[in-house]
Amino acid sequence: MKRCLWCESSKVTDTKQTVYWELPDGLRAIEITNTPSVSCAECQMVYQEEEVVEAIEDQLFLIDTSRLARTITYEELMNEPRRLKRNYFK
Repeated sequence: MKRCLWCESSKVTDTKQTVYWELPDGLRAIEITNTPSVSCAECQMVYQEEEVVEAIEDQLFLIDTSRLARTITYEELMNEPRRLKRNYFK
């Protein structure tokens, strides 16, 4: 059973949220819509699980971010063609 990372309540649901992410070069941020998230009914915290955070960070590192619009869906971001096969700096 999934539990909230903040309060450990079992009253959590999977949701899709809009998040804002700074690009690896630090020059701007983008809006990522429909991002897989977790919402807790107990403490009202909404967050992204570590796997989602790592997926976004890796993808932003591996693609040409100069081509990204200010707003993109999570699915579109994950489908952007990669310039590198993997993150060699992890």
